[in-house]
Amino acid sequence: MGKSDRIDVYLVAGGKYHNIDHARLEILKLLAEQPRIKVKVGADYGDIEAICESDCLITYTCDVIPTDEQTRRLQNFIQGGARWFALHGTNSILEFLAPDAEGNFQVDCPERNVQFMEILGSQFMSHPPIHEYEVLATEPDHPLVRGIPTFKVDDELYLSKFHGEYRTLLHTHWSDPVENFVRDDWVKDSDIQPVLYLHPYGRGTVLYLTLGHCRGKYDMQPLIEEYPVPEEGAWRSAEFYELLRRGIAWAMQADA
Repeated sequence: MGKSDRIDVYLVAGGKYHNIDHARLEILKLLAEQPRIKVKVGADYGDIEAICESDCLITYTCDVIPTDEQTRRLQNFIQGGARWFALHGTNSILEFLAPDAEGNFQVDCPERNVQFMEILGSQFMSHPPIHEYEVLATEPDHPLVRGIPTFKVDDELYLSKFHGEYRTLLHTHWSDPVENFVRDDWVKDSDIQPVLYLHPYGRGTVLYLTLGHCRGKYDMQPLIEEYPVPEEGAWRSAEFYELLRRGIAWAMQADA
């Protein structure tokens, strides 16, 4: 028996240094607005069978990396025509190095699973301190961003190394050096930094949105026992929620 017009979504929400509970809940609320969607939720890529049996994949993670076998399955899944809506830290690998004499941490972003990052189209390399910055439409007539005005967010500004072809839909500007991160592979000729992009992979496509930082009181343990000021990032922005809704609607159209 078929599944009628049901759309099966697998949501991966897990990882470090972020308020994953908040992000998971908010994404599930948005998914619940779509009556055709049935959702399965995991904290990582461990249930790769269920992921690859779904119609589309949505991820909000930080430092969650699939195994080699899971990566191979994800390659086949997306290459076969599936859509993946990837959020914020999905493309991150983080390694906190020993603090210096003043107690400051250095963060490395080693390239340990390049095949995974090639599916996503990018790997996070660094971000400046959280600050307010403008997000602008690169292709204002594209359906995913049409009608969304330039807006400001107080969020992590992701600086990434890119893999393969990508089509930038939203961008911001940044070209200054970044402290506390080891790598500067994100540096390129232009100061345009993609915030929302499409990345074709075989017959499938990844839609990547870098916004969405959030952090609660206990989310930096064991590095910091209690984080002093909770951070909500773009989750305070109506434009961000509109982008999430459009991304979900886009993911539902796999093979369309």
